[in-house]
Amino acid sequence: MFNHEKKDIFFDLDHTIWDFDKNAEESLHELYFKYKFDHLFNQDSSTRFIETYTINNHRLWGLYHHGKISKPELRKARFADTFTELGVDPELFPEEFELEYLAICPQKTNLFPHAHETLTYLGNRYNLHLISNGFKEACETKLEKSNLKKYFKNIFISEVIGVNKPDPRIFEFAMTTAQAQAHQSLMIGDNLDADIRGAVNVGMDAIFFNPNVIEKPADVSHMIIDLKELQSIL
Repeated sequence: MFNHEKKDIFFDLDHTIWDFDKNAEESLHELYFKYKFDHLFNQDSSTRFIETYTINNHRLWGLYHHGKISKPELRKARFADTFTELGVDPELFPEEFELEYLAICPQKTNLFPHAHETLTYLGNRYNLHLISNGFKEACETKLEKSNLKKYFKNIFISEVIGVNKPDPRIFEFAMTTAQAQAHQSLMIGDNLDADIRGAVNVGMDAIFFNPNVIEKPADVSHMIIDLKELQSIL
């Protein structure tokens, strides 16, 4: 499948190993009723709130990847925009909700199927590393609570390094630190722009993790829909 022997595999965390949307959905559902949002939105179900939030959160993370908004702006806008779209004054959003969400969500432990068994398999054959655009405190909690830290020789968090994927500097920093060569490295992630094209632009091969089975773009060479596929490929 690949032209060169691989030695180092770099993984993304959110939406690739740690199931961000599922963990966020559980957290938001709990808080929706705790903060009586069912009365605020006149909706007995949390579904519309969560769906609207998820769309806004994904959009804002795309802006954050490219440095167009800051961490505080992302965190404020994802709920403010959700309130606005649902016809409620964003000034009514309780600050305590955000703080509790930030405390609860990273402690959730829903992973994509076959995550642990695949990381164990790969860890016996390759040097595994992590490159995440997530925030430092949240990433560290996710890795600890989900028992993931043990798999990775190096963990690179964009907030610590100072640049986000797809900026080539974060990939170059990661490879230099890991003493890895681009042609012997592989990036696995869900984000076509940040993970896949970002890695390809510095000479790495990449595998697009696509559990939602969206159409594969023409410029993407390798794709999987289940992490277990990596055990056959690698």
